[in-house]
Amino acid sequence: MSIRVVVADDQEIARTGLRMILDAQPDIEVVGEAGDGRRAVELARRLRPDVCLFDIRMPHLDGIEATRSVAGPAVDAPLAVVVITTFDLDEYVYAALRAGARGFLLKDAGPDLLGQAVRAAANGDALIAPSVTARLLAAFADSGRGTPPAQPIEALTDREEQILLTVARGRTNSEIAAELHISLSTVKSHVASLMTKLGVRNRVEIAMWAYETRRVKP
Repeated sequence: MSIRVVVADDQEIARTGLRMILDAQPDIEVVGEAGDGRRAVELARRLRPDVCLFDIRMPHLDGIEATRSVAGPAVDAPLAVVVITTFDLDEYVYAALRAGARGFLLKDAGPDLLGQAVRAAANGDALIAPSVTARLLAAFADSGRGTPPAQPIEALTDREEQILLTVARGRTNSEIAAELHISLSTVKSHVASLMTKLGVRNRVEIAMWAYETRRVKP
């Protein structure tokens, strides 16, 4: 079955371009479009797509609030959201990740990376644009929020520390398995354990925790 996607962007030409790229993929189908955040949330809640692709800047309800509405901590059945933005050091992107976005891409990422990001989100994984992963997370990990990162519920094992670093560098589960010479199921088990111990809900938050605690530095 095709991966069902809702696309939200206030620029019609951008929405058209995204739809054309995604619909050209044999396993992806755009099932809805929205020109503002409020409409995006309505469509997402009604259609329950596999992935929501939200622009960060939209009228009525911006991408951050739209993301929080369908994927935030208070949502019982959160949807997978990938945020797209024009700026690789946009402070709103960090807020969107905190609001529950599973990843983000630049608008010039290209068809291949866009397709990879949608597939990763649909599979419960995450893809953050490789060119900005370290720069953006590091830039905002110490942005003066004043709240120190929470400590793990239970100490991380050596292997979990290894997995933590690879996740923070934007590696997918398959890439981690190949890099560490372990099975895919073992990687998934360790990632799940990290989420439990760190009190986070997805691998993007794992990556942010790694930067906030200086496990990974610029």
